[in-house]
Amino acid sequence: MDYGLDQKSVLVTAASRGLGFACAKMYASLGAKVTIASRSEQALDEAAQAIEDETGKRINAVRMDVNRPDDIARVVAAAEEFGNGLDILICNAGGPPKGSFMQLEDSTWYQAFEQNLMSVVRLTRAAVQHLQRSTCGRIVNITSSSIKQPISGLVLSNTMRAGVWGLTKTLSEELAPYGILVNTVGPGRILTDRVREVDEATAARTGMALSEVQQRELERIPLGRYGTPEEFAKAVVFLGSPFNTYITGTALMVDGGMVKAL
Repeated sequence: MDYGLDQKSVLVTAASRGLGFACAKMYASLGAKVTIASRSEQALDEAAQAIEDETGKRINAVRMDVNRPDDIARVVAAAEEFGNGLDILICNAGGPPKGSFMQLEDSTWYQAFEQNLMSVVRLTRAAVQHLQRSTCGRIVNITSSSIKQPISGLVLSNTMRAGVWGLTKTLSEELAPYGILVNTVGPGRILTDRVREVDEATAARTGMALSEVQQRELERIPLGRYGTPEEFAKAVVFLGSPFNTYITGTALMVDGGMVKAL
């Protein structure tokens, strides 16, 4: 299957590990010119080298803190220069701190707002001028299954990810006249460090063993297993490619059937 990604310019944020890394690697394997961004320069360089070793494609690695507007503008410009344009934007950011409503102070709320919602606003604002010049402008926002079914103990993620979904739906209409398709993909229980941290926090909060928590989660998934980052990346790459020509304003769950909401 030809996704039409050869020589297309792609920017993936929070790409030094986990879901972002898997997406960046898959884009590179399909011939795209990939720019990856992350806060840790060492982790970023290691990720770029790993992708280059596996795919044979040169990767443009640019350090970026999603909480800093200047960094966002700089990385979008760097992606445009490296790729001779910008065709595809994949907005990803690390999950905000865990906790219930009464546990969290205003400062933590503001930090989550900047990291998980305003980062998408700023990345999109900086990228739109370039995407408008592309023949296949695509934006995919990585959120969470919580946009359909809130997750206990993750009030910040439940709130901010839902905001990104609302933004996605709005942008899909506003950017449609330019041929830019905008979607969101919500991971369920995907085998990443973040999911393990959530499971460990649940075990600590409930007094259950980690293995018990994981078994309980498995029982909620019709497919009976956690997903892999590569399986998640397939959905992102499809929506964020020229092969997708008519899907926009959609929230796709990659969760093995876990979410029961319609």
